[in-house]
Amino acid sequence: MKSMEEMLAAAQQAAETIQKQMGEAQAKLDTIEVEGSAGGGLVKVRATARGRIIGVVIDDSLMKPEEKQMVEDLVAAAFNDARDKADRKAAEEMQSVQNGMGLPPGLNLPGFN
Repeated sequence: MKSMEEMLAAAQQAAETIQKQMGEAQAKLDTIEVEGSAGGGLVKVRATARGRIIGVVIDDSLMKPEEKQMVEDLVAAAFNDARDKADRKAAEEMQSVQNGMGLPPGLNLPGFN
């Protein structure tokens, strides 16, 4: 039977391993790109899976003063599409890390949800 000190040391080591793997997973999210689009691809927003915006592309056909409101709406829609894809990709990556640690599904750990 393990002593309390051995069990605490093992728990501390497990926590440090989880923290390290979480840090690596968060860093990986900055390298994964997603693209949101709106208006049938007239506006595209590229972002990292962490939600950092990398770039915005607006089709030349929209670059008219009378299209200003539509462009603004399409940029917002493309941003929201990219954000949704980033959130889904981040959740997949975090689930993958959690599964790789052998943690039970549904375990609520900070940073996993």
